[in-house]
Amino acid sequence: TTFFNYAHHPQTEGLGAIGSKRQNQRGFGMHSTLMVTPGGQPLGLLTQAFFIRPIDRPFLTRSEVRKLPIEEKESYRWIEAFEQTLASVPTNTEVVTVCDREADFYDMFAMAQEQNAPLLVRAKADRSLDKQEEVSKLWEKVEGQPISGELIVQITGNQKRKARQATVSIRFAQVKLKPPWRPQQKKLPVVTLNAILVSEVNPPENIDDPIEWLLLTNTPVDDFEDTVRVVGWYCCRWQIEIYHKIIKSGCTVEDCRLETVERLQRYIALMAVIAWRLHWLTYLNRADPDSPCTIALTTIEWQALYMRIHRTTELPDQPPTIHQAVRWIAQLGGFLGRKSDGEPGITVIW
Repeated sequence: TTFFNYAHHPQTEGLGAIGSKRQNQRGFGMHSTLMVTPGGQPLGLLTQAFFIRPIDRPFLTRSEVRKLPIEEKESYRWIEAFEQTLASVPTNTEVVTVCDREADFYDMFAMAQEQNAPLLVRAKADRSLDKQEEVSKLWEKVEGQPISGELIVQITGNQKRKARQATVSIRFAQVKLKPPWRPQQKKLPVVTLNAILVSEVNPPENIDDPIEWLLLTNTPVDDFEDTVRVVGWYCCRWQIEIYHKIIKSGCTVEDCRLETVERLQRYIALMAVIAWRLHWLTYLNRADPDSPCTIALTTIEWQALYMRIHRTTELPDQPPTIHQAVRWIAQLGGFLGRKSDGEPGITVIW
């Protein structure tokens, strides 16, 4: 989920509340499902839905929220996207739904178990375990397991942290979660999941928040190799953050001055396709650099690009590779192409 802030456009009609009451911001939210390969190559959007929080929505305490049926909670958008994903899965294709901590609610796990649908969620709550377990809490159960191995994960940088590599230890265990007590609502079943605790080993002294992920999945986890595969899936989740960065900073959709929220949402739906193509092009260069550029560019596009970069009207007999074409596009965005620069990032591409 990401939120679009249009508080600086006060005359736009139909906006809802975002942020805290003190911030007094206006806008709306967007919930998307981005498809990626296990290697991190973005394939496109599978689901996308907008939602608006009423400005005069009454404040509810945590206990009052618990009493609401799931269909009346804002978190229901995760269930809806999950259902749409399952309805779209092609035959003989395994699709694992990967979510961050916002999707750590019991109905999500119960649905995955009922539908036999692969799910991976980073845990937020230290949940109670079923009475058959020898300990009562989730974290205690997994922390009590022996370390099965160590691996190196790449931590993506953002505004709060720098990109870096981290060495992490892995523990795992099968757990049975105790369903929450909800009076006058449908009783939920005990859910069996595999829990994987990823903890940073000897973090640098200047790191205030060392890595600790507790991942919950209903996919098979029998040995260290299985845990490495699941951790790799979770690392792909960062691609949705990159996508949100592109649509906000690259496509600058929050600068749009359309008069109504309906028009804004149609505009963002169009820009969502452009944002994905920018995203796809950037990572296509890293995943399949030797492919011909015609898989991403039309003949007129690559020929115009070639003539612009080389300042010539003489064209090669064969189209260049995607690697060459992406670097030429990046040059137009200020990419210098020095040996130490690596491959072009998304900013120079947009």
